[in-house]
Amino acid sequence: MDEEKDLAQRKKEAAERAKQLARERLAAKQAAEQAKSAAGQGGAPDSDLKTPSDSSTRPVKEESGAAQPASPADLEAAKKRAAEEARAKAAELRRQREAAASGGATGDDLEAAKKKAAEEARAKAAELRRQREAAASGGATGDDLEAAKKKAAEAARAKAAELRRQREAAASGGAAEEDLELAKKKAAAAAKAKAAALAKQKAAEAAGSDDELAKQKAAAAAKAKAAAAAKARAAAMAKQQGDAADDDAAKQKAAAAAKAKAAAAARAKAKAAGADGGTEQPSSPSPNDPLLQKYVRVIQEHLGPDVLEDAYINRLAKDVPTLVVNKEAYYKVAEFLKYNEQLWFDYLSELHGTDFQTHMEVYVHLYSYPNRQPVALKVKIERDNPEIDSLVPLWPGANWPECEAYDLLGIRFRGHPNLIRIFLGEQWVGHPLRKDYEPYDAEV
Repeated sequence: MDEEKDLAQRKKEAAERAKQLARERLAAKQAAEQAKSAAGQGGAPDSDLKTPSDSSTRPVKEESGAAQPASPADLEAAKKRAAEEARAKAAELRRQREAAASGGATGDDLEAAKKKAAEEARAKAAELRRQREAAASGGATGDDLEAAKKKAAEAARAKAAELRRQREAAASGGAAEEDLELAKKKAAAAAKAKAAALAKQKAAEAAGSDDELAKQKAAAAAKAKAAAAAKARAAAMAKQQGDAADDDAAKQKAAAAAKAKAAAAARAKAKAAGADGGTEQPSSPSPNDPLLQKYVRVIQEHLGPDVLEDAYINRLAKDVPTLVVNKEAYYKVAEFLKYNEQLWFDYLSELHGTDFQTHMEVYVHLYSYPNRQPVALKVKIERDNPEIDSLVPLWPGANWPECEAYDLLGIRFRGHPNLIRIFLGEQWVGHPLRKDYEPYDAEV
């Protein structure tokens, strides 16, 4: 499409040039006619007066090339030449585009040639710039150039002198050749002497290397024997230590069994002492006794005396008042502790479960920011079917702790919005915090 446009443009330019030539011919003809009419009216022209042909036709002829306007045959030939040139340029443009479109090595070579030409142009421009700057700077630059010229001249003179000496030596012949032959013989003798010395040195090194190899073998054998002896001693010591470790392990197991028995006896004693409905209390009163009495009184007044199984001061947990509630009244008591105006426990700080082998417990720690008072709530549930109401509707902070108790102990919380295993995943077998837990994979 571009080639057709280029051809049409060239035809158009050729037509414009033909029109221009025709206009120039017409102007010249009109000027000649005017000159003839003026000559016929006024007779012979005055020598001082210029005719129209002298004044008006000469510029026209000069503008048209100082020759007669082109004939129709010339105009047609000019059009043909212009058309041929246009077709040749269009063909060349087509070949260039085909070469560029074909890709491959041709496109790469063209691109590389363009880059190389651009780099050479930049290099030449930079060199020309440096030369101009050097010529403009003068001073030290001119001195450096002069010094470089002198150095080059001296090097050339030195080379010429060396060449002259070589030629003189070659021309002298005679004694010089004898000296050269003698020098060659001396060099050959020195080379033989060096070769003999090197052979002696290698022989000595070979003899010494055999002795060194024997020494290394003996040292390696001694090291191997020493390592074997050390391993035997280490094995004997390990055996002794293993026997001692087994004895220590047996002693530790016996001590642990004794401690477990003592703890069980202490729990049994404490349970017997608290059979009357309360745990064994120390002789000194707790500063939180009034709070415990207040909680028990308010709960029994509103919910009845049967909702609480026990109430005591936990001396091992900063004397926090602790309430043990029935499983059926767990949620009702928790709701009362939050919304009662005298109690108002608005914050749940802790919730966890415990496996006592005979049963399980859920422990909840609450705090009242308006009254700045704490309380602990406990509930006992069956171990075979550990299930209790969820406290998430009352305290949203119980969400993750209840999921943790479900994951590690298997306690299910009714009414929980999304009870999932948050540590081990739903595919895990068993609950690791149960006392009778056995790993599904013995290697884990």
